[in-house]
Amino acid sequence: MSRTNPSPDRFRELMLDDEPGLQEVLTCVFGIQRHEARTYQTLLENPESTVEELADQLDRDRSNVNRSLSTLREKGLAERRRRLLDSGGHIYQYSATPLSEARALMHETLDEWTAYVHERIDEFGAESDS
Repeated sequence: MSRTNPSPDRFRELMLDDEPGLQEVLTCVFGIQRHEARTYQTLLENPESTVEELADQLDRDRSNVNRSLSTLREKGLAERRRRLLDSGGHIYQYSATPLSEARALMHETLDEWTAYVHERIDEFGAESDS
């Protein structure tokens, strides 16, 4: 699972917002785009959706939805399940990582980033302190 550090610009925006919503926090913490956060929220409301169903609900092109889903899966925010069709073949269905797990991932990501920033702060001027 690939997580990136929170975006400094988005972090500033988040701090200035009185009551940031789930989408704003997701974009900041995971460094994802707003449309990817919207895809996550849609998956929460519609588990086991196909790309085609999501594309219809989000009014987006299927290829764009596929890219969003790939990003969400990389961040640990979505999972894919293959379902066999009675007529033969298969389809993929996507579900959002449960919100309780996503919250834990957000906390973990912020804790890692905060520890990194604290280390960087401690390094400033360390040579001259000796």
